[in-house]
Amino acid sequence: MSSFTVLAVIAAVAGIAMAMQAQLMGHLDKSVGTIESVFLTYGVGAAIIGAIMLAMRGGNLAEWQAAPWYAHTAGVLGLIIVGCIGYATPRLGLAVTLTIAVAAQFMIAAIVHHFGLLGADPEPMDLSRLGGMAAVLIGVWLIVRQ
Repeated sequence: MSSFTVLAVIAAVAGIAMAMQAQLMGHLDKSVGTIESVFLTYGVGAAIIGAIMLAMRGGNLAEWQAAPWYAHTAGVLGLIIVGCIGYATPRLGLAVTLTIAVAAQFMIAAIVHHFGLLGADPEPMDLSRLGGMAAVLIGVWLIVRQ
C-alpha cells in the first residue's frame, strides 16, 4: 500500500470520527448544555490521552517549546470546534452541520495554503482550485437548501 493510500485511510477515519462525534456531541449538548458537553468531551479525552502519555513516559513533551507560539492555540480552536459542532448539530442536523463545517474548512485551507499562513507551504490559487471551491459551494447549496 502506498503512503498516500495509508494517509488517505487515516484522513477518512478522521472524517468518520468527526461525523460520529458531532452526532454524539449533539446528544450531550441537549442533555447537559454546550459548555458542559465540551467539558465532558475534553475531560474524557484528557484522561485517555493522559494515560497514554504516562505509558509513554511523557513522550516528546519536553520539546513543547520548539513549536511556534501560535501552534499552542490549537486547543482553544478545538474548544470552539467541539462547542460549535455540539450546538449546531441538534439544531441543523448532522448532514447540514458537517457540510457547512467541511466547506468552511476547505475554503480556509485554500486561503491558508495560498498565503502560506500558520507555517503552511504556499500553494498558489489556480483555476483548478477555484473550480473545486465553486463545486464545493454548489454542493453545500444542494445539501443545505430546503
